[in-house]
Amino acid sequence: MVIDQPATAAELAAGLNLTVDVVEGLLADLQQEYNGYTGKAPDVDSASSQGVTATPRGFELRNIAGGWRIYSRAEFADIVAGFVLEGQTARLTQAALETLAVIAYRQPVSRARVSAIRGVNVDSVVRTLTQRGLIEDSGTDPESGAILYRTTSYFLERMGIGSVAELPQLSPHLPGLEGIEEFYDAGRM
Repeated sequence: MVIDQPATAAELAAGLNLTVDVVEGLLADLQQEYNGYTGKAPDVDSASSQGVTATPRGFELRNIAGGWRIYSRAEFADIVAGFVLEGQTARLTQAALETLAVIAYRQPVSRARVSAIRGVNVDSVVRTLTQRGLIEDSGTDPESGAILYRTTSYFLERMGIGSVAELPQLSPHLPGLEGIEEFYDAGRM
């Protein structure tokens, strides 16, 4: 709960002086327990009479971005939000979200390519996303020498996914080829 990034099973094992296999088993058990599954009661009736419940906790253990982290459960978000100071977490602007989406789906990508896709200068937005730890430098383009950007593990953590491969597919949201003529005809008017 006190670390600022997900902890790997190996890091936890080193801290607890246990093997990685033992820690992974313990993490899986904790995850099940936090989700309301207990192996200690033979059935729900006897469990409730003994004061043991199979109700999920207000928090959950997730394995994301290559490590483990405790999160508040989504159904309690309103309650938790009430304890967070207003304005403590600044939201991203529409321009920042669009730029972040282009980088996430096209990475590694140069700032010039992102600008070309968005049709506007993205220099300040890229600086903001870098300062917030959502994107990072991933080397240079061998042909142009431009700095290439990619998303960070912090981005994956904030999105609640393990890798960029888990991002939603864009193809279902794109028009089919059957409507392409209408698209071009509308542009000529």
